[in-house]
Amino acid sequence: MSARSDILHHIRVALDGVTGHQEALAPVARDYRRTGDHAPGSPGAIDLLVDRLEDYKAHVHRVVTDEAVTALVGEILGTLFAESAAASARGRAVVVPAGLAKHWVDGLPSGTAVLTDSREAPMTALELDEVDAVVTAARVAIADTGTIVLDGADDQGRRIITLVPDVHVCVVRADQVTGSVPEGVAVLAEHPERPQTWISGPSATSDIELSRVEGVHGPRTLHVIIVG
Repeated sequence: MSARSDILHHIRVALDGVTGHQEALAPVARDYRRTGDHAPGSPGAIDLLVDRLEDYKAHVHRVVTDEAVTALVGEILGTLFAESAAASARGRAVVVPAGLAKHWVDGLPSGTAVLTDSREAPMTALELDEVDAVVTAARVAIADTGTIVLDGADDQGRRIITLVPDVHVCVVRADQVTGSVPEGVAVLAEHPERPQTWISGPSATSDIELSRVEGVHGPRTLHVIIVG
């Protein structure tokens, strides 16, 4: 049996639940560590997440209330616009998913265009390339690895809107922070049909001569706002 045939055979067995096959696969062991050192949403988990994100060169902000997000988003993007000659030349624009909390972008500087992307009315890649930043929520954040995961829910939107603009502002609730990867995967398993984007800091690669280059396949700048 060729390697290809062997792989396809095992896939068929797994999908069929071994019904009709003489050979059954051994059950997958699930005795690995299922929880982290810190309880989900705990101060320890959040502190670890912040440490990991900052190590990845993300900008991390902490606020206590949801209302404070509005002022902070305005401050972050106001600073961006002030420093960006390109934004001044073409006009300032921010894209948001259709289900984002509207008040989160109420504090943007006057004259900023807030563009809404949805599956029913999607923006093109060329249109998104002219946008200065994207603001989204998140599905879960994993403290152990400093990873934020988006799953395409209405407040996170299509994957493309967080991959094309140069700046991503992501809002994470404290109760969305899990200690370990298995805990995070368990949250994502509630909606296995959704597309996922796993984010560990700004987009970067060191593939060429170990020289770090940022913004190769996603935003060069990541701002994470942790609420709670």
